[in-house]
Amino acid sequence: MVRSLAGRGHRLDHLLRASGLARSTYYRHLSHPEHVTRADLEPLIAAVWGRTANGCGHRQIHMCLVHEFGRRVSAKTVLRVMRRMGLKCRIRAANPWRKYSSYRGEDGERVPNLLKRDFRADRPFAKLGTDVTEFKVAGAKAYLAPVYDMASKEIMAWDVSRHPDMEQQKRLLAMLAPKLPAGASPVLHSDMGWQYRHPWWRERLGELGIRQSMSRKGNCLDNAATEQVFGHLKDEFYRDREFDSYERFKAELDDYIIHWNTKRRQIRLGG
Repeated sequence: MVRSLAGRGHRLDHLLRASGLARSTYYRHLSHPEHVTRADLEPLIAAVWGRTANGCGHRQIHMCLVHEFGRRVSAKTVLRVMRRMGLKCRIRAANPWRKYSSYRGEDGERVPNLLKRDFRADRPFAKLGTDVTEFKVAGAKAYLAPVYDMASKEIMAWDVSRHPDMEQQKRLLAMLAPKLPAGASPVLHSDMGWQYRHPWWRERLGELGIRQSMSRKGNCLDNAATEQVFGHLKDEFYRDREFDSYERFKAELDDYIIHWNTKRRQIRLGG
């Protein structure tokens, strides 16, 4: 800006004083113009960014550039180019309003925490996680209940509903049941929500050969694997968006989950 105005007849000393720029710094920038690095990546980064409503982080874009487009580039270079393009995936912040909680007191039996925060799994259908999260949609609320595989990083089953009731959980397990391999005996971890302490839920898990595990009371870190799915989903799909109807929200959320399972890359799976 100073260089442009100085070329239009304005006095340089006045411009430097107004901008707070030192004379030596100004001449340093004139003699060492900024080098634009990897301009060839900009259209590819823009294409990957546009796959989700709110874009995605530089690590996700880096994996796509390497594995889809065969580009040799570091994650830091991708971040630098994104900053130059003005692309920034917002990091989720704490919600100042009360979030949905399925805890309803000590009704029903609790089960031990089998995972104990060990979310590593060497094969699919060994460790699964579930929970319910809330969205504000078209002046009302919507709820997502998924089952997340900690090995393949896939959302194996999910249900979107206007109400976080047992009917939602029944539809969820109905979607999961046909996907369970013969002889599988996975651990399904949840918090201490009333749904997961309900007699029907516990009996149905037993019929499917699923071992139940629960977080300790008031300890969200015990279910961090599923909570981080909600965080990424809300960053890339939901944050700062308005939906004019529940039906539109549900359709787009279903599409995003399919994107998660089929296109979104995972660092821990090597991209």
